Amino acid sequence: MNLLENITTSILQLLTTEQAWHYEVVPYELKNGRLLGVTNSENVANKTLELEVLLGKSIKLEVVDSTVLLQYLGKYYRKNQQQRKAHSTNKTLDFSNTKDFVPNLISEAKALGSSDIHIEPYEEKARIRMRIDGSLIERYELPKEGYPSLVNKIKIQANLDISEKRLPQDGRIFFEEQGKRIDIRVSILPTLHGEKVVLRLLSNDATAIDLTTLGFNKVDLENYLQGAKKTNGIVIISGPTGSGKTTTLYATLKLLNETSRNILTIEDPIEYTLEGINQVQLKESIGLDFASALRTFLRQDPDVIMVGEVRDKATATMAIRASLTGHLVLTTIHTNRAWGIVARLIDMGVAPFLLADTLNLAVAQRLIRLLCPHCKEEQTLSPSEYPKSYKPPKTLLQQYIAKGCSECFYTGYRGRKAVYEVIPIDNELSQCIKDEELNVNDLLKQRKIRSLSDNAFEFFEKGATSLEEIYPILASH
Repeated sequence: MNLLENITTSILQLLTTEQAWHYEVVPYELKNGRLLGVTNSENVANKTLELEVLLGKSIKLEVVDSTVLLQYLGKYYRKNQQQRKAHSTNKTLDFSNTKDFVPNLISEAKALGSSDIHIEPYEEKARIRMRIDGSLIERYELPKEGYPSLVNKIKIQANLDISEKRLPQDGRIFFEEQGKRIDIRVSILPTLHGEKVVLRLLSNDATAIDLTTLGFNKVDLENYLQGAKKTNGIVIISGPTGSGKTTTLYATLKLLNETSRNILTIEDPIEYTLEGINQVQLKESIGLDFASALRTFLRQDPDVIMVGEVRDKATATMAIRASLTGHLVLTTIHTNRAWGIVARLIDMGVAPFLLADTLNLAVAQRLIRLLCPHCKEEQTLSPSEYPKSYKPPKTLLQQYIAKGCSECFYTGYRGRKAVYEVIPIDNELSQCIKDEELNVNDLLKQRKIRSLSDNAFEFFEKGATSLEEIYPILASH
């Protein structure tokens, strides 16, 4: 049914997730004061009567096939993990209950596995979206008149100035649920129609992260471990924001975290907590930046130092200096390719001979969504479907595409994995850095270094992901 493809959030939120699944109803339109919806053939009259009493509206329900109904229930009323396992007693969001609204919103986002909550004002309404598996999904619409009070409530909890509405503000909320503490980074941005709020859920426990499950193939993992287990030098991971670089670094720190090692980190923000590691939050407003923290770290007798990001020449110089004086440094940078790290640091002003003497590993990574194993569908593959600039290493006749089912909330994808490009720096590559010979493609091929596109294609070949998902990686490499 075409009417069920693009239902507005204002209609969907007339029912909570629990109510929609209990009554097995999906509303799709409010017409002349009457709410139209679809259901299965069971107890239609009783459902209609109960919903009319519950919602205070006239209801008209159309009977559809149970399979179709389940598809749209799964698409529009996504259950969290607790609700999928049992009859959930979770609170539902009540916009009139300003006291509990923000805690319940955070609780729901956490249960759904969301990394960010976006609360956005527009001319006549406001909306709430959540980022799940890397994609934003609209969850709620809010009345515009109640929006300023919601922003003020968040500001108060984050210790921000409620009277300042012209400038951006940043703060933190510490939220505790069922004995577990969640650290939430708050960003307020003035926009045309009001202040936009983004809540980033942080401080996930790093004890469950393991390098062997992140997405490395066997050879890349061996190369990575060889460079990361050295007592000195620098390991640099590149990739865009949200590509999982911090997760890889913390999986490495977990491996190195022994009582015999002193591990220090400087981060912005602190995204994971790990017992036994000394973590420092960046505070540029009082002069605590990456470079100044690194200077202090060198007087703290460190064995391993993790720097959240190399942003400027001062930080790059201090990181190189720390690795030269017998420390292992782990950090990140923004480049498209692993070897691009070398050019980027030289552009920053790092002396090539210093970089050549200290760089252990140059790594690039991206995150790709995995196809849902319950519903992925095999289909014929045409060579014309690849990017024009890409030549596949193998000829494939078949591919798997995203379909969608109740197990993946009809997205066709379930979970994510990282795709890596790992370049261990040997003597010959080190000499290339000293000589500033940055075109090393032939050397990398001789060493059988697999690129991001090679490893992404391997996921595709195995049927773990779709061509649509890895297309940007293939197109740019």
